Amino acid sequence: MLNIFQGISQQRYQQYLSKLNRDLIHKEAKLGGQLFGDVKKNDRREFFCLDKHTWIWHEEWTDIRGVKQVVTTRYSIRPDGIIKAHNNENFQKVDKKEATNLILAANAYLKHVKAE
Repeated sequence: MLNIFQGISQQRYQQYLSKLNRDLIHKEAKLGGQLFGDVKKNDRREFFCLDKHTWIWHEEWTDIRGVKQVVTTRYSIRPDGIIKAHNNENFQKVDKKEATNLILAANAYLKHVKAE
């Protein structure tokens, strides 16, 4: 009987840790999005580190025609350079300027999140 309760307790603990991790990523994503200026009331911008090799830029806004736009860019850091994909399309290598901008943004993000 004790094993059943230990199993349930372990499962609840794992669920708690998963939720905590998701909540932290969402908070960090919002903080990261604020690095690039104000976000309009009904818009959304997020920038965050998913893991040690992956950075995500996500933005949602309504264009001048009133159509909702959504763009997600996934940057993958590799030994031979940085590649990116927009909205799950094929990856392509980024140029030196974009790589430099990503590194600067990542450093600003880490500093900002650490301070918060």
